[in-house]
This record gives sequence, structure tokens and C-alpha cells, in this order.
Amino acid sequence: MTVVAFVAAAAFALVDWVGVVRDDRRLRWIGKPGVMVALIAAALLADDAPAAVRTWFVIALVLSLVGDVALLLRDRWFPLGLAAFLLAHLAYIAGMAQLDLELTPWILTVVVAAAVVGPPLLGAVRTGHPNLLGPVVAYLVVILAMAITAWCTGEPWLIVAAALFFASDAMLGWGRFVVPTRSTRRGPGVERLGALAVMMTYHGAQACFVAWLATR
Repeated sequence: MTVVAFVAAAAFALVDWVGVVRDDRRLRWIGKPGVMVALIAAALLADDAPAAVRTWFVIALVLSLVGDVALLLRDRWFPLGLAAFLLAHLAYIAGMAQLDLELTPWILTVVVAAAVVGPPLLGAVRTGHPNLLGPVVAYLVVILAMAITAWCTGEPWLIVAAALFFASDAMLGWGRFVVPTRSTRRGPGVERLGALAVMMTYHGAQACFVAWLATR
């Protein structure tokens, strides 16, 4: 049944990706929440996974579902989506904290990535959306903590999940805050490809978290 849930998640992901490319809101309302519902089912079916880790990961997936729905709504719901995903990352951290953690020099890759993405992103938020600066800073700190925790587990599925999540959020933030402050205009085709990359890496991240549970 876990395999069936993963197949369903993949099918819903394809629906969502087509919706992104076609800018079809109806497909997105089917595909985007559908992916998370299927992954939640897959996580719940992973009976051999450590119970505490599975519980926290399911909480993270449910919060991510809330965030997905919020981001499908009007822009005024963006802070709710941001808050939901911040809490989801905290839940992932709590789940991974149940495992044996060990510091590794690889966490420097996370620091370097933050040093590259963080300053221009926060500068753009300060310029165009000063009311969101505090929440965005908090979110950046939490996702960095999540990525560092994943590296400290030494678990490939979790490391890849964190890397994909960071990449997805970096692209989302860049497209939402940094690009509008620059003079270069992008065509709708480029914007949709960017949005597609955001969703593909996001779905990959969530699937990797659940895959870790399913392969215990």
C-alpha cells in the first residue's frame, strides 16, 4: 500500500506540474494538495519506521499541506503559508532529533549557501516588503537549522530532502522578492519554468522525507 501511495503522489505531482506550465488553477487545486495527502498516507503506512520520527514527520507533512493551500490562495495568505512551512521545518527538526546526530564539516555547505542567497534575498524583502522581513529572517534561520540537522543525521534520504527543500525555497524567495526589484523583465514562459523548478524540488524534498520512513 505504501507503493500505491507513492504512485498516487507521483500522479498528483504530474497534474500539478502541468497546471504550473499551463497556468491552470483547477489542475493546481487538484495536484498540489493531492501530492501531500498521498505522501501523508504513505508516511502513515510506514509501520517499521521509528514511531517518534514518523509522528513528527506526519505533523510536518500536514503543516506543509496547510502551507500549500495557503499559497494557492491570494497573496494576503502568504504569511500564513510562510508560518505553516516554518512550523513544518521545526517538526522535521524534532523528528530528526530523535536520531543519532553527529557534527560534520559538510554543514559548511549549508552556511555557504545561506551566505550566497541570504543577503540579496533579505535586502529585497527589506526594500519591497518590510513588513515581512522579520518572518522571512525567522524562516531562513529555521530552514538552515533543518538542513544542518539533516546533515548531522548522516542519512542520505534526509540530506537530499533538506537540500531539495532549501533549493526550492531559495528559488521561490528569489522569484517572489528579488526578481521584482530588478529591471530585467522575464517572460511568462520563464516564470512558469521557474515555478515548475520550485515545485519539482519541493515535491522531491517531501518525497525523500517519506522515503526515509518507508525504507526503515
